[in-house]
Amino acid sequence: MSSKENQTAPSQDAQPAFDAEAFLRTLGPQPGVYRMLDVRDQVIYVGKARNLKKRVSSYFGGKGHVEPKTRALMSNTARVEVTATHTETEALLLENNLIKAHRPRYNILLRDDKSFPYIYLSSHQDFPRLAFHRGAKSGKGRYFGPYASAGAVRETLTQLQKLFRVRQCEDSFFKNRTRPCLQYQIKRCTGPCVGLVNAADYGEDVRHASMFLEGRSEEMIEELVARMNKAAESLEYEMASRYRDQISSLRRVQERQYISGARGDIDVIAAATGEGLAAVQVFVVRNGQSLGSRTVIPSHAAGATPDEILRAFLPQYYLSRSASRLIPKEILLSHPVDESELITSVLEERAGHKVALKQRVRGERARWLEMARENAALALKQRKADRASVRARLESLQDALSLHEVPSRIECFDVSHTAGEAAVASCVVFESDGALKSDYRRFNIKTVAPGDDYGALREALSRRYRRVREEEGKLPDLILIDGGKGQLSQGLSVLEELQLGDLSLVGVAKGPSRKPGLEHLYINSESRPVTLSADSPALHLIQQIRDEAHRFAISGHRARRKRARGNSVLESIPGIGAKRRQRLLTEFGGLQALSRAGVEDLSRVRGINRALAQAIYDAFRD
Repeated sequence: MSSKENQTAPSQDAQPAFDAEAFLRTLGPQPGVYRMLDVRDQVIYVGKARNLKKRVSSYFGGKGHVEPKTRALMSNTARVEVTATHTETEALLLENNLIKAHRPRYNILLRDDKSFPYIYLSSHQDFPRLAFHRGAKSGKGRYFGPYASAGAVRETLTQLQKLFRVRQCEDSFFKNRTRPCLQYQIKRCTGPCVGLVNAADYGEDVRHASMFLEGRSEEMIEELVARMNKAAESLEYEMASRYRDQISSLRRVQERQYISGARGDIDVIAAATGEGLAAVQVFVVRNGQSLGSRTVIPSHAAGATPDEILRAFLPQYYLSRSASRLIPKEILLSHPVDESELITSVLEERAGHKVALKQRVRGERARWLEMARENAALALKQRKADRASVRARLESLQDALSLHEVPSRIECFDVSHTAGEAAVASCVVFESDGALKSDYRRFNIKTVAPGDDYGALREALSRRYRRVREEEGKLPDLILIDGGKGQLSQGLSVLEELQLGDLSLVGVAKGPSRKPGLEHLYINSESRPVTLSADSPALHLIQQIRDEAHRFAISGHRARRKRARGNSVLESIPGIGAKRRQRLLTEFGGLQALSRAGVEDLSRVRGINRALAQAIYDAFRD
């Protein structure tokens, strides 16, 4: 894409007043993207224009100051940058990329921007496996989906286990079995790991599972009916009864998964708004088969209408990585959207096939849209209830801790380690809408002695708030620390050094019996702790935030410990590269079994001579 940059230039010493009239005279009628920046040079809004001069000028006239959101935007805008493009299509794509890159606070943003989950069927083994997959599709095999949610994938995998009994275990687990596992006992697997099924029969199960995932269940059922009849004619009644039960199970699954009148690939999308919140409901249909639904909660949606939400949603949802595999041929929308022709052309270009955006539909499709609307409204209602509950608990917390204001941002710290090994500190963030996971941080403790909890906490707090001060980031209204007086004194010392002594700091100490509900709260420098009743909403909020910090710290610690224990020994041995490490771990089923192996066992692995085997053996013994 060829583009031309045009922007105002601030001086080195002071931000000059923005001369809107002079700036507007430099703009032309071409399409492009404009970016509004605040006094700290942070992008606070990104927009697309068919005519840059007309669109940007509208912000500086009377009409641009009618809506409260626009007034707030303009009051925080210090300057404007524009990028001219050749076509409006290029402008739409650039707008979407810039929104994802900068996450401007005045744009409607999708919180859920993760890759979509798939079901993976391996193809390079005698006994292939089915597995949950998210991320790059680099493995040998087939990928079915994308599914609307991880829950939909797991539900489908459970159904596949019941219907076809194809293994879902990891290869390392599969290769080291000497007897069948529990899945075989409960009739969820045919036991290929110990030779209880031959490759041909197992291959038939795999083929049927593939047909099911492709939406060819009717064809498969006809095949199973023919086999059942043939088995009955041959007096193989036990085999015939197994086919009968499988057909019956498939029919029940069809009743739940298949949608009447659905053909091809369809997404049904509905938006609902109210009280400054928005919810988008997405139903995914592929090959006439429901792949589940997901609820997406956009942020910065205050004052937006459902059609504006959908206009922002469609590019961000579909123009992501590997989007060509996600865009269906038909998208049903609860509300008409502006620039639908432009959006359609961009989606068609990305997908490589025709795409239709439809709002006025009849029959079954109208029923699907109504169902999506009802679910979006229900999700919005739940979101309102959650926000009201969080607000009530924050107000209770203000009263309990005698805070001057209701805290709008709370940060909580915890430290996790095993006998001082691989210490990791966590920082989790909660705002009025709940957990703000994009602001979570972990700190690998490096500068203190193992087991020094006070020093670890001090390091984490120092690193966190030094950076916040340097980057002029957002400070919390309340800081929680998992610990008692000792941890609290470390926190107070760090805040004093950083001249942040006005921040409220609370140590959350477990009671004598360490049971939930008996916590002691040490507030700032007060010597006597505060104890709240077990049914206090404020205490419930503190427990929720502390437990989340604990979970986040433990997961980080375990990952760090696993990396240290799993790689350090093998990586320290000359001649053992990534491929040999992987081969060793695969052959022995993990590091624990590898550490117990003898020299003779190690030397049998391809690529490991006796000298290397001796070096590996000695390394584990040392």
